[in-house]
Amino acid sequence: MPRPERTAAILVAAGRGLRAGAGGPKQYREIGGQTVIFRAMQAFSKHPDIFAVQPVVNPDDAAVFSEAVAGLRHQPPTNGGATRQASVHAGLEALAAEKPDIVLIHDAARPFVTSAVISRAIDAAGRTGAAVPTIPVTDTIKQVGDAGHVEATPERAWLRIAQTPQAFRFDVILDAHRRAARDGRSDFTDDAALAEWAGLTVATFEGDPANMKLTTPEDFIREEARLAAQLGDIRTGTGYDVHAFGDGDHLMLCGVRVPHTRGFLAHSDGDVGLHALVDAILGALADGDIGSHFPPSDPQWKGAASDKFLKYAVERVAARGGRIANLEVTMICERPKIGPLRDTMRARIAEITGLNISRVAVKATTSERLGFTGREEGIAATASATIRLPWDDKGWSE
Repeated sequence: MPRPERTAAILVAAGRGLRAGAGGPKQYREIGGQTVIFRAMQAFSKHPDIFAVQPVVNPDDAAVFSEAVAGLRHQPPTNGGATRQASVHAGLEALAAEKPDIVLIHDAARPFVTSAVISRAIDAAGRTGAAVPTIPVTDTIKQVGDAGHVEATPERAWLRIAQTPQAFRFDVILDAHRRAARDGRSDFTDDAALAEWAGLTVATFEGDPANMKLTTPEDFIREEARLAAQLGDIRTGTGYDVHAFGDGDHLMLCGVRVPHTRGFLAHSDGDVGLHALVDAILGALADGDIGSHFPPSDPQWKGAASDKFLKYAVERVAARGGRIANLEVTMICERPKIGPLRDTMRARIAEITGLNISRVAVKATTSERLGFTGREEGIAATASATIRLPWDDKGWSE
């Protein structure tokens, strides 16, 4: 059955997440090196069958939201309400002018939703008009009364755990939310319950055990451990670069403009620190070197800022499903003095790569007046990069 032409998604991100403990709203905390909300939104923003992603956020979070999802495709965020139900209603109203056929409603606290689950949600909504992803209950469930006594043991074969994204015909779920608002009903914990109240038949489709909601501090600890286990292919690469001095009044070093009596002789901006880091990352990936990706013979790189090269190398790691664990660069020169600029350079590399500054090291040494660096004819840099990649089916050999 062909899919509807217009499918939109709502990302519910207005909650405070108090049960997750200290550290601010859980959707803006990091897990596996990325914010929870970035992971949750990315799958929808990149899905080819979704034309619009509508975030619903707390009005106090506008700035942190923008930073957390930088680079992802989405609609202008709309403000959420006091409850999840109110926030979903706000998202639906914000999308009404776009006239989607299908809408998927997803919790920002579920960062591990996959493209496959999203595709199943779209298919299910197209077939049934209302559907939710579920997974079987594997433990025995007890119904417990106020006194703490077991009152019943439901047959677990009939029980399911509901997840998101929950999928609906857009006009039908919008009408149901409007009816609930008119009737003063604000106690529905998910959209399937509201749809049932409105008289809709809600179907189910296959969910994903990994698509769990982050609620408590223990959830973050468990998922960090799971991600670390998946990224067990730990690799290290090294890089080296050197540039001679020429005319000029400044040097670009580790992404920072440093006043100096000379400039670099180079095809690009000559940033030896960033060039060495690029080679280190590409080396860890076994993916060539900076010259093979950005040939000096290509005029488009004439005078280019080297942060472009470093961002590209980071993207190559992300494309393999990996992440960078640590970056280290050592500058070898007599002048300029790197010590006073060390933390500025670390901060700039962290900004370019998206790493926490605690994962970036900048060091400096001289060559005791020996060689070309000792004669102040140029600057050299060495670098190392440690990255983590998922295991593949090749193991240790081809």
